[in-house]
Amino acid sequence: MRKWARCLTTIILSLGLTPAGSVVAAPTTLTVAAFPAIDEIVRSALPAWKQLHPDVDIKIVSRELNDHHTAMTTALSTAKGLPDVMALEIGYLGRFAQGTGLEDLAKPPYALDRERARFVGYAFDQATTPAGAVLAVPTDIGPGTLLYRTDLLARAGLTESDLTTSWAGYVTAGVKIKAATGAYLMAHARDMKDILIRTGLQPGEGLYFDRDSHPLVTSPRFVRAFELARAVRRQQLDAKVTAWSSDWSEGFKRGGIATQMSGAWLAGHLNTWLAPGTRGKWRAAQLPEGAYAAYGGTFFAMARHGDAARKPMAYEFIRFMTMNRAQQLAAFKAQDAFPALVDAQQDAFYDQPLPFLGGQVARRDWRDAAGHIRAFPVHKQDAFAREVIDTELDKVLDRDKDIATALADAQRLLQQRARR
Repeated sequence: MRKWARCLTTIILSLGLTPAGSVVAAPTTLTVAAFPAIDEIVRSALPAWKQLHPDVDIKIVSRELNDHHTAMTTALSTAKGLPDVMALEIGYLGRFAQGTGLEDLAKPPYALDRERARFVGYAFDQATTPAGAVLAVPTDIGPGTLLYRTDLLARAGLTESDLTTSWAGYVTAGVKIKAATGAYLMAHARDMKDILIRTGLQPGEGLYFDRDSHPLVTSPRFVRAFELARAVRRQQLDAKVTAWSSDWSEGFKRGGIATQMSGAWLAGHLNTWLAPGTRGKWRAAQLPEGAYAAYGGTFFAMARHGDAARKPMAYEFIRFMTMNRAQQLAAFKAQDAFPALVDAQQDAFYDQPLPFLGGQVARRDWRDAAGHIRAFPVHKQDAFAREVIDTELDKVLDRDKDIATALADAQRLLQQRARR
């Protein structure tokens, strides 16, 4: 009789049925929405995740960067098609941070603010609202660095200090590089503007707006940024190519661009696919004039109206991706995703020389830069403000529009848009 009962149970289970009085739990599936290369980082983490949670599957939904954030905006506004976990890039965080669509992770049961000390300070602050809500968990950061071609500097009779002592000296060095080698100092004069507007921020100031949503684009830092960008263009020191274009990558491959200010991750991209043939010719330095700035950064967040039953496990997955030292280091080694987790910034990996940078131990400098960067408040109109400023700068560079007029026009437009 017992043998027959066991056989009957086996048959029932094989048919996907359950005996009376028993429950077979279905495996949980979490949906993670991401963009390149975060999707690859998540995919690579799945074997380790499954060891910890064999009954929790992960479904990755990947879109290109802009398409991903557009989809997340739509999902949050309609509460339809919400993933359990979403990746957010810092440039888009502002438009989400001032809404009500994201889960406040400072509240119970998450109490993420208790973990603040575990993360790079500025990255955690970027995800924290003035009211104290923490809307996302930082996973990687992009400490700014100046990458430069040593062979081109040598031909111009220059050293690193000629580039880094001051911004005026940086431009002057560009004139000498162009005369001696024909190479441009930078890809686009806009790169000069992008870094200078991030320097000299006062407490409470955002990049484009203050804490009361008043635009700041007529301030001295914007004037200086426009003036130096114009000086670069007037002296024909920029190649007039935009980042990620084919001309941009060709400029690196052929030695036509002598320097590039960017996040530390760019050194890895140059090494692996942008310009691997230039290995050994590049070096990394801190940004000119003692400036420190962040270029990029990624966060994980949850939608407030997401499936409540899956939220505990979704948050567990976020913790695994952001607070697991081994996972953070794996992402750094594989995808040059500089860890936001402080524990993951102490490892022998940081002391290894980088062949692409001529054996330079650059990761230690990037770690030092990360410790100096300060957060600035994000605003829901930051993305729009950048478009406005870029448009006005183009008018200055290409049509010789007066700088004061250009910035006043931008200020007026942003005042109209700021509180929408």
